[in-house]
Amino acid sequence: MLPWKRLLRPLAALVLTAAVAILPAAGTAQAATAPSSGWNDYSCKPSAAHPRPVVLVHGTLGNSVDNWLGLAPYLTSRGYCVFSLDYGQLDGVPLFHGLGPIDQSAAQLSAFVDRVLSATGAAETDLVGHSQGGMMPRYYLKFLGGAAKVNALVGIAPDNHGTTLSGLTNLLPYFPGAEDLLKATTPGLADQIVGSAFLSKLNAGGDTVPGVRYTVIASQYDEVVTPWRTQYLSGSDVHNVLLQDLCPLDLSEHLAIGLLDRVAFHEVANALDPAHATATTCASVFS
Repeated sequence: MLPWKRLLRPLAALVLTAAVAILPAAGTAQAATAPSSGWNDYSCKPSAAHPRPVVLVHGTLGNSVDNWLGLAPYLTSRGYCVFSLDYGQLDGVPLFHGLGPIDQSAAQLSAFVDRVLSATGAAETDLVGHSQGGMMPRYYLKFLGGAAKVNALVGIAPDNHGTTLSGLTNLLPYFPGAEDLLKATTPGLADQIVGSAFLSKLNAGGDTVPGVRYTVIASQYDEVVTPWRTQYLSGSDVHNVLLQDLCPLDLSEHLAIGLLDRVAFHEVANALDPAHATATTCASVFS
């Protein structure tokens, strides 16, 4: 990678952050008062315009708050009932989640969706996940009955077919016992390695299930889920999007695309309400 690209990435993140800062103060107020404006507010009732609650699914090492300080207020300010959960916590590891076995995490998501649907009275929900959170729900949809309760799954930088971590996982065979140690201590990480038993089961017979709309939003600068093209899904009712096709100036990598990229957020909003979608461009950072 050219050195100037490395330098531009943090610059792009700063520009996006600055854009968020100069947006109307209402956006900030939403973040500060999320529970009363729809974020994990179980008294929130979906509107006719947005009849399905949105469940946000954090990524590996994320949690229900920090991963969504950007997107949750963005969606609540647009009238959505928004909820987020913690999943995959290991004993003795606070704050950092998504490390437990992914099939068990999917079961936790299943229970959470049931809770949200019961509270809101909605028949279905929409799921939006970052990284592991964009991939793990596919297990719920495919094996745990989630397809009957989910209208759409939007994955932001999801590791749908695993990751090589920029080639680092290819070194595991050269360190005897390293892979077994990874499986024993952080099974959620081991499950995400290309070729894992979990991913083989997840992707056998096709990437998607009938009745669910899928959107994948990827960045060519992703350094965590690699190669980035493996994030894409194949199947009916799939929309794969490259962030740089929407805004060539957007240099967001794996974290920025999920944490603060309003160009990506705009495309999430389009995926949640395709009937009222508007073109996503670099100017969407100000929308």
